[in-house]
Amino acid sequence: MTNAEILDVVRETFMMALRISLPFLLVSMLIGLILAILQAATSINEQTLMFVLKLVGIVVMIFLLGSSILTSLQGFFTDILQMIETG
Repeated sequence: MTNAEILDVVRETFMMALRISLPFLLVSMLIGLILAILQAATSINEQTLMFVLKLVGIVVMIFLLGSSILTSLQGFFTDILQMIETG
């Protein structure tokens, strides 16, 4: 493998990690922002409420996107194995 191929694999790995984590991070951020606004408006400062709702949001995202994430990870792993096989 040349240096360019190694850099390409590293770049693809980071892009895959970004594609997998970004939906979960966005959902968690949106839930946190909405709850922070509601808590500021109502003077309710309950941290467990924010934790539970973020957890529920992330679990829902896992159910919605789990199969597509698994498919993309399988394709990436297959590509890596083919690179190893060809040298």
